[in-house]
Amino acid sequence: MDNDRNISKANRKTQPSLEQQKYQSSIEKTEVCNNQKKALDRLIQVMSNVKKNADVCGDSLSPSFSMSVEQIKNGYIDFKKRAVKVRFITEITKENLSYCKELMQYVELRHINNIKGNMAISETEYVATAKLDGEAKPITQTIYSNVKAIIEQNRYFFENLWINAITAKQRITEIEAGIEPTKTEIIENRKEISKRIIDLAKQSNELRIYSTIGGMRLIYNDFFEIYKDVIKNQRNGKHEGIKWITSIYNKQDIEIVTIFLNEGINVHHVKSVPFSSFALSNKMLNSTIEKMDKGKMVTNLLSSNDVLYRNHYNAIFKELWKVSIDASNRIKDIEEGRYINVEVLPNPKESIKWVSELNKTAKEEILILLSSENGLLRTERTGGLDLLNELAAKGIKIKMIVPTKVTNKDNEIDHIKLKYKHIQFRNLQFSLQMIIGITIVDRIKSMIFEIKDDSKNNFQQALGLAIYIEGKSTALSYISIFDSLWKQTELFERLKQAFIQLQIHEKMQKDFINTAAHELRTPLQPILGFSEHIRNKANDKEQIELLDIIIKNTKKLKKLSDDILDVSKIESNSFKLNKDRFALDILVLDIIKEFEHKSYNDKKIKFEYYRDNPNQEYILYGDKNRIGQVIFNLISNSIKFISKGGKIIIIIEKAKSNYKNRAITVTIKDTGIGIDDEIYPNLFTKFVTKSFQGTGLGLYISKNIIEAHGGKIWGENNKDGKGATFGFRLPIKNRPIN
Repeated sequence: MDNDRNISKANRKTQPSLEQQKYQSSIEKTEVCNNQKKALDRLIQVMSNVKKNADVCGDSLSPSFSMSVEQIKNGYIDFKKRAVKVRFITEITKENLSYCKELMQYVELRHINNIKGNMAISETEYVATAKLDGEAKPITQTIYSNVKAIIEQNRYFFENLWINAITAKQRITEIEAGIEPTKTEIIENRKEISKRIIDLAKQSNELRIYSTIGGMRLIYNDFFEIYKDVIKNQRNGKHEGIKWITSIYNKQDIEIVTIFLNEGINVHHVKSVPFSSFALSNKMLNSTIEKMDKGKMVTNLLSSNDVLYRNHYNAIFKELWKVSIDASNRIKDIEEGRYINVEVLPNPKESIKWVSELNKTAKEEILILLSSENGLLRTERTGGLDLLNELAAKGIKIKMIVPTKVTNKDNEIDHIKLKYKHIQFRNLQFSLQMIIGITIVDRIKSMIFEIKDDSKNNFQQALGLAIYIEGKSTALSYISIFDSLWKQTELFERLKQAFIQLQIHEKMQKDFINTAAHELRTPLQPILGFSEHIRNKANDKEQIELLDIIIKNTKKLKKLSDDILDVSKIESNSFKLNKDRFALDILVLDIIKEFEHKSYNDKKIKFEYYRDNPNQEYILYGDKNRIGQVIFNLISNSIKFISKGGKIIIIIEKAKSNYKNRAITVTIKDTGIGIDDEIYPNLFTKFVTKSFQGTGLGLYISKNIIEAHGGKIWGENNKDGKGATFGFRLPIKNRPIN
């Protein structure tokens, strides 16, 4: 009995009283649960301690964990009974859809893509685990804390996620409707860009466009019939219509806007659309930073179905629509002579002081788009980054975009980014069309700088004009550019990696072609030699004709392999010339004799040869075989496109006296069908041909040979409409130049 009393006393000593428990729970602490059971017990305890509100953020396994683990599910059932409000963020997928629907009975559920980690926050406690395993159980290391600062920090983090999340109902509808996954791309192919513009209009239920007047001209020139169909659907109640924001300044702008207004498109005017335009539907976003002057087709388009992108640009559009004015009123203002003036700051010293003071007025945010890495170095040298870093340390959000290229300044740039750690830097991997700098403060005030000479170290020498604009609509215009570029920096990094892989693939392809051409060339020479030897000894007419066919086609195959090897050498910069003095006129005559031979001249083509001075011998210093290859290629091309009985004229003459150096010109004129209009713009590029008798490599190789000699080659249709003329000019050098 005494022993039992002693045990009872010992237990009472080790068991804390209720007051002690309350005291211990009030002590701020953070601990790690390294045991799975302990972690689960801790989580259940936290759930039971919730009084009114709880916030949960978990990965795609968290819904199955919440509804499969009995103790956790009972906790949610208890929440519902006690009217506890629970907000829950997760990634809703096809795999966890049933669990999410069940979970929605107890919580307000929202979705965000690619959620990592799991956490829960109550009024007084915080618990988190890095991930859940395949059986939807917590891992052994789970963090628990009742530290107020930690709870507030993670509640702030949760609030930001909650604002950007979409409702579970919307996400479930998307999954069940089979909506395509989120995709954002930069399109550079003209045909694909046109397709995206058409698809955005055709597949829309509503259409919102913010563009330069050039964007409106582009649609009118190339896609207006599509837009007319959209308006017809609106009249039939099948579409919500088109809203368009642009800038209207003169009579030419009025003319194009009036056409759109007459079709039933709702147009508004804003003070300025700098050079970022976008078109937005309920399904897709297209955006470009190109001006589209005079309706010029864009060459670079950002296209996305990402709901975050669409929501972002839709918010911009709504704000712009509110502050913009009806196009009819704007047109009336212009016609009645009421113009808007822009204040310009011509003095760089004044504009530098102005932007410094402007930055000091920031209360929430400063967005800066620099001209280049030189702009960053200038800002650092003048102390501008010190001021910005101080502001950022005080809670002002500072974002800076730096257009960069590979230079010897990379180390200096990296050092600057490490030094000013409170500023968020992003590198933009391409140069802007216009060299400018932009500063936007609190999404209301803007400074736009013209960079007169970006190479200067001093701001006063580098800057030109500056414009200060205070107004939400203008600021939002530049913010749309900034935000688009900010997000594109991530896309360009992905494209960079893809390009590296493409280069590796291209090298492998070139190596294969080079090897294949060498291997093909090896057996051709003996085949050609044996065939010619047998033909010379053959007496049978039929055998001679068959051998002529073999010889002719073997020569074609040999020329193909030679051409492929030449192209490979050109593109790998290993193409070399063996220069010496030679007589050009003798070379031309030898080549003409070769073509007059029956094996080349089955069309019975007549050759004429002229020199401007029959008594003069033209001596050149160059690669005789390569120059002969060019002449051979040009005559071969002429033969391909001449019908039977045609004529080819070869002329050698001195170049005109106004040519910089003494030079000689060789022209080859034929009576063929001429140069096709489709291939004319790309005449001397690879694989450009409309003939079934060639590969389109001859002119490309010829161009490189002539240019390697310091000459020039050209081609044109004859003025009489019959045939074409090709020619090249080479400098006359009487002695080698070292």
